[in-house]
Order: sequence, then C-alpha cells, then structure tokens
Amino acid sequence: MSAPLFPAAPLFRSPAVFADFPALVAAESTRHGGVSPAPYASLNLGLSTADDAQNVAENRRRFWDSLGIAAAQVVTTYQVHGAEVLCPTEPGHYQGFDALITRQANLFLAVNVADCTPVLIYDPVGKAVAAVHAGWRGTCQQIVAKTLARMRQEWGTDPANCRAYIGTCIDECSFEVGPEVAEHFALAYQRFEPGTQKYFIDLKAANQSQLLAAGVLPTHIEVSSYSTVLHNHDYFSHRFEKGITGRMLALIGFTH
Repeated sequence: MSAPLFPAAPLFRSPAVFADFPALVAAESTRHGGVSPAPYASLNLGLSTADDAQNVAENRRRFWDSLGIAAAQVVTTYQVHGAEVLCPTEPGHYQGFDALITRQANLFLAVNVADCTPVLIYDPVGKAVAAVHAGWRGTCQQIVAKTLARMRQEWGTDPANCRAYIGTCIDECSFEVGPEVAEHFALAYQRFEPGTQKYFIDLKAANQSQLLAAGVLPTHIEVSSYSTVLHNHDYFSHRFEKGITGRMLALIGFTH
C-alpha cells in the first residue's frame, strides 16, 4: 500500500515558543482526529457551522481530552471581527468579543479560526494569558495592540516579558483582496498584482508588527509556518472551501 500524499497531522500542534513553561497549555487544532463528515471533515470545533451539533460536541470532547482539560474550564466567544477584549472570571460562551485575557489558573481561553489569524500570548512574570482572533478587520483595529494594552492596564504586564504565537491563517500569497480592503493596511503589508489589479495582504506580518511595536521581543515571537490554504489538507479554510467548512480552535491557559 502506498503512503498517503499528505501524512495525517496530529489532532493539534503546540507552539514551540511556549515549550519552556510546563504549566502552560497552548494548542492549535488541526482538522484531523474528529468524527465530522465532509465538508467538515473531520475535527470541526465550530459552533456556528451547519455540521451536526453532536459531531461538534464529540470533536470538542476529543480536543479537550487530548489537552487534559474539561469543557467546564473553557472560555469561548461568539466573535464579531471587532476589537473588544473580555477579561472573564468564569468559563462559558460569551458574545461579541474577539480577544480574551485572564490571570486565573485552570481557565482556558479559546478562539475559533478558519483563515483569520489566531494570536496566543503568555506573560510568564505576571502569570497572564491572552487568546486573540485577528481577522483583517480586527488587525486593522489593532486588536493585538489593544489586548496587550489591556493586560498592562489590568495587571501591569510588560510586553518585553511576553511570549507570543502568531498562528495558522491564510497566507499572503492566498489572501487576495480589492482596494477597499487593502486601503486599511500600511504599504508594508500589501502587495499589488498589476495583472489582476488585486492586492495581497500579509496578516501574519501585520500582527507581528503590532507585537513588536508594543514591546514584545523578536526572539519571543513564533510565527506559524503553516497556511490554511496551502496546507488545507491539515487546516480548514473558509475562503478556499468557499465558506462551507469547519473551524479550528487556538487555546491557551495555565494550570498553576
């Protein structure tokens, strides 16, 4: 039997930038290891898709179990592509926030993605974490910068102490937009293609610049080498799969 074209990825990948902190739980799910049929195959973790709710519940259970946590410890939010930051003290599903921060042990923050950029942040000195959903609108609204500013306001977080992961999303070569979107981005993060009269936007670089401008050290930032489009066999892409697909979760929290 010949080997598969694409070897199956694990159920999740853990950012290397957090490897020195054993009490930290940080993960980005793939599309593998779940029970959902196509077009949500297979580890669809999104609550807002047309997938069967029982499939999503089982997929989430598998994801939580693989991380050694319980559903009753998780915070999620119905994201609206804005820049509002929530500081929850209880687990549950909230409405209208695209960034979550906490300093509470055993409270795990998760954001849904399927092309937008997940950003996970850990302050090992102040013992605080953040999970950010940065689509193009949130990126333009400086959601990553606002999240770090909120962490400083709440707990005195110094960005120089923070570690950050810019997760798997749609890469520049695949994120083609019109001028009405491109005009919101600095020239450093856009590329114009004369043949198609379209622009290409680099969400990873735009969000990395916000981390750096806030004071996060370059050596403390990891950028995912994966793309939801180029590596669609491992990740869901809303654009590439024409809006009918699953969702990943990017999660972070600490046990003590």
